[in-house]
Amino acid sequence: MTRKQRRLTLIAGGLAVLGTALGLVLFAMRDTIVFFRSPADITAMNIAPGTRMRLGGLVKEGSIARPGGQTIHFVVTDGAGDIAVRYTGLLPDLFREGQGVVTEGVLAPDGSFAADSVLAKHDENYMPREVADALKEKGLWQHAESGGDAATVTQ
Repeated sequence: MTRKQRRLTLIAGGLAVLGTALGLVLFAMRDTIVFFRSPADITAMNIAPGTRMRLGGLVKEGSIARPGGQTIHFVVTDGAGDIAVRYTGLLPDLFREGQGVVTEGVLAPDGSFAADSVLAKHDENYMPREVADALKEKGLWQHAESGGDAATVTQ
C-alpha cells in the first residue's frame, strides 16, 4: 500500500468513526429533544396525544381558574388559536394574565395541554424569544417606538 492509499484509508476510517459517533448521539437524544409550538401550530397540525413539546404564547385574559389545591387551569393564546393548559405545582411569581409564558409538557387526548413546568418572563421588558418570534409571525407583535425592548401585543 502506498503512502497516499494509507492516508486516504486513515481519512475514510476517521470519517466513518465520526459519522457513527454522530449517529449514536442523535439516536440517544431523540427522546429528549423538545420542540416549541404556538397554539395555532398545534391546532393546525394533527399532533398525536402524548407528544412532548413546549407551548408558548400569552396567558389569555380571564382564563385563570384555580379549582383547588395546587392545580391551575389557564388558556394560552397567540391570537390565532387557544389551548387550555392544566398545571399542578407552584407558579413563577410573575405569572399573570396577558403575559408571555412558555409551558413544557404533553398534549392530552382531549386536546388540552398537561404542563409539568411553566416559565414566565422575568421583567416588564422581556418575552421569551420563541414566544416573541411566534407572535411576530402572526403579526401580533409591535415594538415600542420609545426605544428599549418594551413591546406591546395587539389582539
